[in-house]
Amino acid sequence: MTPTPSPTSPHAPPRIPPLIPVEDFCRTPVATSGSISPDGTKIAYLAPERGRLNVWIRGVDTAANGGTEFGDAVCVTHDHHRDIHSYRWTDDPRWLLYTQDGDGDENWHVFRVDLEDPDAPAVDLTPFPGVRTMDFWQPGGLPGTVIAVLNRRRRDQFDVHRITIATGEHTIVAENPGHIGGWLCGRHGELFATVVPPTGGHEIHSWDPETGTSRPITAYDGADLPMGLTPSTVTPDGTGIWLGSNRGSDLIRLTRLDVATGEETVVDSHPTYELDTRSGVNEAFPSPLILSGRTGEILAVRYLGERQAIHALDPHFAAVYERLSRLSHGDLDSVSSDTGGRRWVVSFTHDTEPGVTHYYDHETGESRELFRPHPHLDPAALAGKHPVSFTARDGLTVHGYLTLPVGVAPTRLPLVLLVHGGPWFRDGPGYEPRVQLLANRGYAVLQVNMRGSSGYGAAFTRAAIREFAGRMHDDLVDAVDWAVGAGYADPRRVGIFGGSYGGYSALIGVTFTPDVFAAAVDLCGISDLANFIRTLPAFARPLIGNNFLTYVGDPDVPEDEADMLARSPITRVDRIRTPLMVIQGANDVRVVQEESDLVVEAVRARGVEVEYLVKADEGHRFQNPENLIDVYRAVERFLARHLGGRQHRSDLISHQAAAPHVPSQ
Repeated sequence: MTPTPSPTSPHAPPRIPPLIPVEDFCRTPVATSGSISPDGTKIAYLAPERGRLNVWIRGVDTAANGGTEFGDAVCVTHDHHRDIHSYRWTDDPRWLLYTQDGDGDENWHVFRVDLEDPDAPAVDLTPFPGVRTMDFWQPGGLPGTVIAVLNRRRRDQFDVHRITIATGEHTIVAENPGHIGGWLCGRHGELFATVVPPTGGHEIHSWDPETGTSRPITAYDGADLPMGLTPSTVTPDGTGIWLGSNRGSDLIRLTRLDVATGEETVVDSHPTYELDTRSGVNEAFPSPLILSGRTGEILAVRYLGERQAIHALDPHFAAVYERLSRLSHGDLDSVSSDTGGRRWVVSFTHDTEPGVTHYYDHETGESRELFRPHPHLDPAALAGKHPVSFTARDGLTVHGYLTLPVGVAPTRLPLVLLVHGGPWFRDGPGYEPRVQLLANRGYAVLQVNMRGSSGYGAAFTRAAIREFAGRMHDDLVDAVDWAVGAGYADPRRVGIFGGSYGGYSALIGVTFTPDVFAAAVDLCGISDLANFIRTLPAFARPLIGNNFLTYVGDPDVPEDEADMLARSPITRVDRIRTPLMVIQGANDVRVVQEESDLVVEAVRARGVEVEYLVKADEGHRFQNPENLIDVYRAVERFLARHLGGRQHRSDLISHQAAAPHVPSQ
């Protein structure tokens, strides 16, 4: 365990850094998400055009200049409404693909860009209103083709479409018979199905394209894997599936499932860490598998403990990784190479130097920094995350990260307990804007991977079953007690802040343990567990048997519904006396606005302070910079008023000049 700074350190603290404006933490990156083309001649990356991230292309040998002036760089997409965050090269150097939804509604569409005519409008390859692309692949054995999973026929069922990239022609290659929750595709178009039975569990089926039927291969316990098996990748020869499985182990490790026999064999494991499965919840995180773009074989496997651990399985990549690891003290993030494995573009996650991206030529040994997404941020002014652990009241060891403000004695600080979403996710190392904003304002920031979080084994995950508002919340309160007992936190100045499940935790904090927290910020949090499950979108409902129905309950079962209501903040609003801020995206399809409206109306009826911000063009995850600036300025003011942290003068002036918020919509 990495030691945490002592609150009684005899060494003089470094200089307190200046207050960094909120805008600097929410600013659009100058360049990010770099990758190299399969032929090794071009680099793609995301950079602003008219204030929104778009895809740019430049030659691989163009000298870098801080990510903003690449000489031959050309913008090839032109979405000026909403940032683009995901794109892919194709096997044809003419085409590039990217995905976009509508103002956070999660109805993802796949667009094609013509690199020979970069000013031409992008072509929507999935041009169906209200339809969501769940996943898509470009099978190596089917050049010029996208295999996409769409709910065009029925919103609650996903079929498999074959799309010709050049023409946009669609062919349905597998129609969902009704029981299939997801699909897997091999390099030659082989299809496999994932099924969640009504009673829970994960089944993997083979698919017979001639009969349109599936055959079960094997099944896994759903409670161990509430978010499914990550990764789930068909082997290049189509005879197996690489899976993140804990069968026969407490920890998730990499296995190979033989699709003919159902036999599972271990491919790789770590003695104490699980596979890094965060991409199964949030695609912004890298896959645990680093694969060859040419062959589809495994180059390396990622594990995550306090920091990342990489096991290189391919000898050539082992030599490449040895050189790449010298480029940064951070953890390897995005990885791309040409088909020959000579030229590489990689980025790194790091607490204080986010997303620095490098070019490396393995043949010549040449390497150079391509860009820094946020060159305006001084790493010396940012704070590092310190891994910590403590013993919960029932004896369970719980891990997390503590971030302490730079230049301030780490004693009796105002503390913000920042709770992650999911809850089947986990906090890890790396730069987070809101963590750095809070630390810059003088707060200690404590992130807790309470029971139920991923990454700590099946027993730790299962310890959260039916413990919403119970021992899961006890872990958070115990974390606060640990921080207070260690001398880091002032017990009278503790706030709680989170999004999604973290927002639910903030509401639980002010309804179940109101004496612990002096302020609470809820971002898209659940207030009524039964209503939340009943209002989930059709595309999500087949997948909840292993998580919410197992871990919380089924609202259609009277006894479960009664228990869910007892664990819901909406039933205890009469206990709220803590100042509360609620933030909501109007287009959130996972935690609908009604969840926030109900709790705000009930609290206001009692005359308790509550601020309410609703953004009409956001969903479950806020992304527009102007909205993030509004939100975090409001959070800064709110916490400064109730916890006593610092506040940037420009934000104070802008607040005084602005008209009061009209909180409810």
